[in-house]
Amino acid sequence: MKKALLSFTLLTLSSFLYAQESYTVDELILQSLENSPDLHISKLQYDASQKRYDTAFSGYLPQVDLTASAGRISQSETYDFSSVDDNLLTGKISLKQLLYDFGKTGGDTDTEKFSSQSYLMENMQKISDKKKDVKNAYYDILKAIALIDVQKENVKLNKAQLYRAKRYFEAGIRTKIDISDAEFRLIKAKLELKKAEYNLKLSYAQLDKVVGFAQTTNDYTVYSQKLELQTLYNSLHPYDLTLEEAINFAYLNRYEIKKEFAKIKSTQAQTASVDAQYYPSLFVSANYIAQKADEYQLYVPKTKWDAMLNLNWNLYQGGATSAQSQEKKINLNISNEQLSYTKLTIKKSTTMAFINLNKTKDTIELDQSLVKVSNEKFDQASKRYEHGLSDYIELQEARQGYIDAKATLVVDYYNYYIAIATLDNAIGK
Repeated sequence: MKKALLSFTLLTLSSFLYAQESYTVDELILQSLENSPDLHISKLQYDASQKRYDTAFSGYLPQVDLTASAGRISQSETYDFSSVDDNLLTGKISLKQLLYDFGKTGGDTDTEKFSSQSYLMENMQKISDKKKDVKNAYYDILKAIALIDVQKENVKLNKAQLYRAKRYFEAGIRTKIDISDAEFRLIKAKLELKKAEYNLKLSYAQLDKVVGFAQTTNDYTVYSQKLELQTLYNSLHPYDLTLEEAINFAYLNRYEIKKEFAKIKSTQAQTASVDAQYYPSLFVSANYIAQKADEYQLYVPKTKWDAMLNLNWNLYQGGATSAQSQEKKINLNISNEQLSYTKLTIKKSTTMAFINLNKTKDTIELDQSLVKVSNEKFDQASKRYEHGLSDYIELQEARQGYIDAKATLVVDYYNYYIAIATLDNAIGK
């Protein structure tokens, strides 16, 4: 009794340790945000843009430099032209503070600020795209699982038909051609089942890539539920936006549009920075120098300092400033046109996603009706075959029609949720 209890405990513990981990779609999304290298790259690009902003902002702050030197100097005496070598130690500290430059530093700072916002919006858009890709891969797996169930039923029905054909042949009711055809269709059904099983493996491989599971083997499953085909249409979650509302929502929330707005502001700041080059820069500077010499202590000052108010004004540089200003204005026009093009693209993708969603929903309603009718037809064909009122071809066509209708319903059902994910992504939801 104790040995049996110990064996049961070890078996239970082993099953617990090696149980497959099951993920919901939300858990897979969280995994993708943590694991995906493409999202890591996007985040690092944004971090780098923040450092460029810090660099530009440093133009407002004082610049302090410290210089120290030690060496030998040679100085000639004026009365006999002889020279004397000496040791010299020098220390210098300098300070430079910008007072005003007519917006050049401000333009440079704003350029990097809005450029950083553009990288942030790009990162957020990639996160949104990643969520859509994870959902698509997840529903592709559920679709593959459901199709395996359909093909298993197909194999079961063909096995039953083969058994029935053999019994009818032995009873002298049917010819041997029915057995041969039943064997052929059973093999074909098994082949379709095998393809469905491999498609499930391929779907898991795609999910691994999207989520960022880099291990050679991943022992996990996705959370799935058994489908009730008779009530699939009534179980669909309706979409709560009209097409017009969806497009307006996209214009307000799509990260690509926010990215284009940030690029426009960055280009405007670049234009302001270039135009500021026509004007002077005003800054103060201060220097403090300490020196020590051995022989020339009387001639080399121990300390000296200066404080200056400086004006730096480039009056002409061959028309470069004018050319740069015109270039930035052209770039601003390009950015505005790019924003308009992006809006048109988003409007198109939102409209197509919305239409596809409703098309898929309506298709599911008809698919469900087709499954019901094809099931009734298959049942009637089976009874007609049993009573010798129809041939084997009619029976097999009815059976195949029933299986095809179920497979189509399953595919369209999960395509509906893929369509929701696509529409959510299109509007930035």
